[in-house]
Amino acid sequence: MTLTSDAPQVDGVGADDGSGPGGNARLTRVTGVLLLPLLAVQGWTILSISRLVTVHVFVGLLLLGPACLKIATTGYRFVRYYTGARAYRRQGPPPLLRRLLGPLVAASTVGVFATGLTLALVGHDTGPVPVLLLHKLMFLSWIGVTSLHVLLHLPRLFAVTRRRLAGQAFPVPGAAGRWAVVALALAVGTALAFAGVHLANAWRVG
Repeated sequence: MTLTSDAPQVDGVGADDGSGPGGNARLTRVTGVLLLPLLAVQGWTILSISRLVTVHVFVGLLLLGPACLKIATTGYRFVRYYTGARAYRRQGPPPLLRRLLGPLVAASTVGVFATGLTLALVGHDTGPVPVLLLHKLMFLSWIGVTSLHVLLHLPRLFAVTRRRLAGQAFPVPGAAGRWAVVALALAVGTALAFAGVHLANAWRVG
């Protein structure tokens, strides 16, 4: 059975009504692009964490909304493909390396946020569990697999951008709904950031 399709392609996936793989791919891509500058800021804070701990906590909480959305969209595609949804099966699976990296990216992302939230909520006193060390280890594993993940997606992102600028990309219905979902994720993250930024006080030096 072939997993390819002769249907029109939307940013590299078949055209659909906006609720299938085409809409999912665009929602995933937009969320990923949104995450990049936020993650860059978060990485910058690590260079002087004692001085920028407030920014670190704020951006970390802000990232929760978009990061959860990214995991949800990729997880949805995974479930739909492996449960035999016809539209997703026609597209075929991602390349092997991306399939192997996907669960590692998701697991390390959850680990970084789980340990980070624990530190924010509990502070320095985490009992016998070395949560700070775990957070650092999870971050190192996350930065490794995520960097490779981003590098693997850059050629596709550039190709999609070039096609769209040239007017060669097929439109996918539901753009307003997708942008609304992205805006909601960002709003939830922003609300969490403002509500929890005071937790950085326990980590300020001096």
